[in-house]
Amino acid sequence: MDVSGEELTFALGSCLHQDEPQPIWNAIQEENLDGFIFLGDNVYGDSPSYKLEKMARSYNKQKNNFPSWLNEIEILKIWDDHDYGKNDGGSEYQLREEAQDLFLEFWNIPANDIRHSRDGIYFDLFKKFDDLNIHIIGLDTRYFRSELKTELIGLKKHYKENISKDATVLGQAQWKWLEDLFQQDADLVILLTSIQLLATEHRFEKWSNFPLERNKLLNMIQSSGKQVVVISGDRHRGGIYKFENLYELTASSMNKPVKGYETDSLLIGKTYPQENYGIISVNSKTAEITLKLKDKKGVLLESASIPLKNYK
Repeated sequence: MDVSGEELTFALGSCLHQDEPQPIWNAIQEENLDGFIFLGDNVYGDSPSYKLEKMARSYNKQKNNFPSWLNEIEILKIWDDHDYGKNDGGSEYQLREEAQDLFLEFWNIPANDIRHSRDGIYFDLFKKFDDLNIHIIGLDTRYFRSELKTELIGLKKHYKENISKDATVLGQAQWKWLEDLFQQDADLVILLTSIQLLATEHRFEKWSNFPLERNKLLNMIQSSGKQVVVISGDRHRGGIYKFENLYELTASSMNKPVKGYETDSLLIGKTYPQENYGIISVNSKTAEITLKLKDKKGVLLESASIPLKNYK
């Protein structure tokens, strides 16, 4: 898919409850977007019974909440636990096939799309942009994920490391698919993951709950020599993280704010618990990638500029 102009711009966000007001769309509309990326928890349809009646009702309501201008731009999407069907759920969720069917139906994924014929909602696409070959890869961190390990510290549940050599986040088929994708030519890879890749210090879900899997992905990224930017959601707080030359923008939540302080040794600046959305833009004139985190009124909270490698 070719894109014209000097700048390619996507907004992104996660954690959008269908029963809460969504004023944040007003600010997002002003961003001159080429597309929007939904990073998971795009509805809240999970239930204690792990049945899907609530999910279907949530999708029906959310469809009427979306602003009409979203139909005029490209929409990319992955899921997280609350639109998967089970809070913090993984491969043990017995209705994951049915949840996938609902996801594909809600997002109007064409019948000939491979996501209708394989397990999981992972996908990829290429964008040709002013001599740049941009590869967007969306991961499924739910369908195949192994059991989370827990422990109580004080009165709070913490997820701890699952160091079993058989534990997985992506599953064998998705890992093989991802390894093959990283062999393809791309000037920039934008990697979508519902849970955070870089953060390690909070007690909630993250890739570092599976340290062997996290290291495998980081090693794949670094050894590929590709320029990669990671985009994530889930956390009900936003921030920008950096590990060596790898940046991650976490944008969450669009309308479910939280309270409390959280930081991380890989964090740039601080985390922002208020309603927020993210922006990733690629500018061929200035030869840079810009990451921005903004609040629900469009006020800039945090940003980072990254030079495009090997671009003239």
